[in-house]
Amino acid sequence: MAKAITAGLREALRADDKVLLMGEDIGPLGGVFRVTEGLQAEFGDHRVLDTPLAESGIVGTAIGLAMRGYRPVIEIQFDGFIFPAFDQITTQLARMNLRHEGRMPMPIVIRVPYGGHIGSIEHHQESPEAYFAHTPGLRVVSPSSPHDAYWMIQEAIASNDPVLFFEPKSRYWPKGPVDLDRSGVPLHSSRVIRSGTDVTVVGHGAMISTLLQAADIAAGEGTSLEVVDLRSLSPIDYGPLLESVNRTGRLVVAQEAYGSVSVGSEIAATVAERAFYSLEAPVLRVSSFDTPFPPAALETEYLPSPDRVLEAVDRALAY
Repeated sequence: MAKAITAGLREALRADDKVLLMGEDIGPLGGVFRVTEGLQAEFGDHRVLDTPLAESGIVGTAIGLAMRGYRPVIEIQFDGFIFPAFDQITTQLARMNLRHEGRMPMPIVIRVPYGGHIGSIEHHQESPEAYFAHTPGLRVVSPSSPHDAYWMIQEAIASNDPVLFFEPKSRYWPKGPVDLDRSGVPLHSSRVIRSGTDVTVVGHGAMISTLLQAADIAAGEGTSLEVVDLRSLSPIDYGPLLESVNRTGRLVVAQEAYGSVSVGSEIAATVAERAFYSLEAPVLRVSSFDTPFPPAALETEYLPSPDRVLEAVDRALAY
């Protein structure tokens, strides 16, 4: 996925000289995860800019650049480092176009490596996507595969609205195919990535790998899970999800983020409203616990596992 995003950024830089990359150590170093590796050497330090360690200042500068017709792409070094920029993102970036009655688009992409499974610590393994999905004026997406990452980063950069691009850092290294000719689905579309008949399971980002593992285990036990990848958290494309639930009658929502007041909560409520007469069991949720991210030694207990997903599946089937 890391190299797929690099390739997508390269295509965007080639296609439009108004596209700029900004962030801490993204130049010669290529970023902490080397996602921007080689891009400054190829496009110059006027297109790929190292910034001071000041997330609020980076976002504020990007807003000014967008006002002048540029399309900045910002890298937030780690998920937990986005909070110093929260004010600029939610009170300025998200509202600027509406304040000007649609006359001031904000084509800014904020790349955020997020989530756990890398053995790190608090502020380096957060899942803050719900804060931004809750904020009107922001688009929020998260790819789960190299193919989606390659196409979604380009589609996000082409958007005239601000996009929070959450990159599941634990998926940076596993390999997968990329079709360089076509994306397959638009930026804000969800899709079924594994068909099943008994229970629908839905998630986004790194959680898709966990759900696919759970589906493999369940298949060995005679249970068929249908896996839906949200891909977009704001807006959410409910069509494929509702179609799936109408067929299976059961839904388990899984996420790495905290459970309370989360994207999973919104999905559970919406499906309960819009597919009530198809449900054979309550919508069940699997998430991390409502505590700050623990020390790395406790990571495997904290993050949802295939076993925790399957426990919820068993409860859904018991109704």
